Amino acid sequence: MTVFGIRLPGMSSLILWALLWEVVGHAGLTFFIPPLSEVFTTLFNVIGTPVFLKALSETGYAFAGGVLAAIVIGIPVGILMGKNRLIDEMLLPWVNIFLSAPLTALVPVLMVLFGFGMTSIIITTGLFAIWIIILNARAGVMQINRSMIEMARSFGATPLEAFFKIYFWAALPEILGGVRIGVIRAVKGVIIGQLLISIVGFGALFELYSSNFLMSHFWAVLIVLFALAFSISEFLAYLERRVAYYAAKR
Repeated sequence: MTVFGIRLPGMSSLILWALLWEVVGHAGLTFFIPPLSEVFTTLFNVIGTPVFLKALSETGYAFAGGVLAAIVIGIPVGILMGKNRLIDEMLLPWVNIFLSAPLTALVPVLMVLFGFGMTSIIITTGLFAIWIIILNARAGVMQINRSMIEMARSFGATPLEAFFKIYFWAALPEILGGVRIGVIRAVKGVIIGQLLISIVGFGALFELYSSNFLMSHFWAVLIVLFALAFSISEFLAYLERRVAYYAAKR
């Protein structure tokens, strides 16, 4: 960020927003925004409590299960769509529909099919993440130089060998980009699942704190959630930069 010709560190904008939050909180304009210092004080007080740790473990379990399922299913499906025109024409309309549709409307259906437990929350999380992963894997495969595929065939590579040694690695930059966006969408999915399907994890804390107007507690949990999502996203962005040479070789 540059201000008056002076280049400031990358995190300077967060400091400015934090100062603005503190000023608005002390001004007492709305009960919904307490001072940021009060939020952090509350965070340090609750972050080690059994209730918070239990909520963190439940949310982490649902999030990890949903994201893992989305990756394991989404990447192979996206690669198959990119390399096979028939499969692509059959699945692409549905992928686009689910990517653009309000998936929250499907939550009652999942509750009927899979119950009110953790299974429905994991499936909801996976549904929020999987479609963008499929599309990015498909896009990566479609960018592959055809000479690489022909070379693999000329050397007698089996479809499985071509999948792992050609398609996956050549499409890896786009795959990681899709996983990064999918992880961000999965955060929304896991909270929606915990609020609508079964009031557990961070969803239970949000419900408890908002209904009792404990806004400093509410924002403290929300900051933890944002920090976890941002950390995972930045780690995946770092991996994207590390494998960017695959795109150049392609």
